[in-house]
Formats: sequence, structure tokens, C-alpha cells
Amino acid sequence: MNIAEIAKLAGVSRAAVSRYFNNGYISDEKKEAIRRVVEETGYRPSVQAQTLRTKKTKLIGVIVPKIASASIGRVVEGILSVLNNSSYQTLLAVTQNDPKKEMEYLSAFNDKQVDGVILVATVFSAAYKRILKNLSVPVVIVGQQLSGYCCVFHDDYHASYDLTELLLKKGRNRLGYIGAIQQDKAVGAERYRGFKDAVSSSGYEELADNHVIASFSVASGYEKTGELLEKCPNLNGLICATDTMAAGAVQYLQEHKIRIPEQILVAGQGDSDMSKVTSPPLITVHYSYEKSGELAIQMLMELLEQKETAVKEVKLGYYLVDPDPAI
Repeated sequence: MNIAEIAKLAGVSRAAVSRYFNNGYISDEKKEAIRRVVEETGYRPSVQAQTLRTKKTKLIGVIVPKIASASIGRVVEGILSVLNNSSYQTLLAVTQNDPKKEMEYLSAFNDKQVDGVILVATVFSAAYKRILKNLSVPVVIVGQQLSGYCCVFHDDYHASYDLTELLLKKGRNRLGYIGAIQQDKAVGAERYRGFKDAVSSSGYEELADNHVIASFSVASGYEKTGELLEKCPNLNGLICATDTMAAGAVQYLQEHKIRIPEQILVAGQGDSDMSKVTSPPLITVHYSYEKSGELAIQMLMELLEQKETAVKEVKLGYYLVDPDPAI
């Protein structure tokens, strides 16, 4: 089958069939006639031919640091909720938290291998920024703020600040913090800065030193809790940069017969399912991960359709989740 045969069977012009497959305007009557023929014949247009003709691949590259992550999964769900209702398909690249891999995938997606890129980024080195600058396709960054680029990110600083204030108001004035690497501006630097400024504003500047760095896993949260308690044995509260780290902390405390929340109150960030199944449930922060994915792909579609060319930066809000305010 080809377009000419489809047009003949549907009783319409070849131009109408072409507009049908390229989301152009045709009357409802012609659209229905073409749809019936397509359904009956099982016809699918040649992707290669469309690419040669339109110079568009109809592919969106999505680069993520890992897939075993509740927050990343929710971002991807948000992206797909929009993409699945469009004529675009997704190419998903997973970097395993390796910034070098992110750069490799960006280079692979460059030179019109895809029409655009959604980048769930981690660390921006100088080399990374050079690759971004030389991209020939539009890119939208999720989860990090980078000046000069369209991006959707979260208010990590104020979220962590407010979470710290909440634990201080609960009388937990011997706090510790398990964070991420500082090169990760959002989860690492901004969330720790929120903690540091909150304890300093409340007159507990010394607590800012009760700080260790973990990787994004339960096992690392477990290990670093032990390390922090060796350094600061009298803690009565613990704030983690992610719910995953906090779940590891809970596991460590329970195995070492440290009562939660009586002796140490634990908080995470992310409002993941994991925060609800720990015992007791974690105090946490809700970030709008799905919304960030939706906004990012909508922003990219606007760039591809050239409806909007200005750089947009969107900062999303948050709210605290306290499963037991009485504590």
C-alpha cells in the first residue's frame, strides 16, 4: 500500500492523506474516510520516507540518570502522558548516574538523530556545558536550573529549609544531615544549603557540621547513618536529601535498637511510596515530579513547533508531608 492507493480507496486526494498523517487540517468527513481505510488495510506510513521528506524524525530523546528511582519514574510518567497523545515517539537513555554517559548520549542524539531532547540532568561540568551549547536540536532540562536554557526545576532550597524548621519546632535541636554530592546543584547543594541556613537562623550554626555525603541508594543511606552517628552520637533528628537515603537510615536505626521517633526522628525528601511504607512513615517533602515532566515536554513541543522561542525557566513549588503532626 502507498498514499496513492489509500487516497483512491478513501475517495480523497493524495494531499488529504498526507495532511492526515502529518496532523494537518482536513474535514472530519475526509478524516473518517481515511481512518476507515487505514484501519481496514493496516497501513502504516514509512518512517524513513517521512524523515527524508520532512527532515523530522518524530523522535524525542529522554536522558535520565537511572530508572530505579521513584522521582525519575514520575518525571518520565509526566513526559509520556503528553507524548503518548502526540505523533512523537520516545528514545529513553539511562546513564546510571554517570555525567560522562549523559554527555555521550547528548552527542549521540545530536545532528538530527532526534528532533529534541528532554534532559533529566545531574552535574554540569565545563565540558558538559560546551556540548549543550553546540547542540543542533532544542533541549529542555528537568530538575536543574541552568541559565540560558529552558528548564523546569524545584524549589529545593526552601523545601529543605522549611523541613529543617519543622524538625526544630518539634524540639529536635540536635540534627544531622545526610546529603548528596555538592556538584549536584539541586539535590546536593541547594538542599544542604536550605538545611544549613535553617539551623543557622535558629541559632544552631554548629549543626551544619553534622553532615555526611551519601549516594542515591538505601544501602548508602544505611552506611552513612552509621558514619554520622559515630561522628555525632547524640543526634535526636536526622534529615536526608532523599526518601531512599532516609529508608536506609531507618533500617540502620532499627537494627541498632534506636527507637524512631522517640530517640531519633527521621525525615526524607520526595514523598515517594517508600516514605509511606517505612515504619513509622517518614516526614517528607512533596515535589511535583510528574508536573515537571509534563511542563518540560510541553515546552519542548512549543520549541519544535516554533510557537515559542524565548528561554523559559519554571520553578515548581512543594509542600511538607507530616504523617503524625503530634510528634
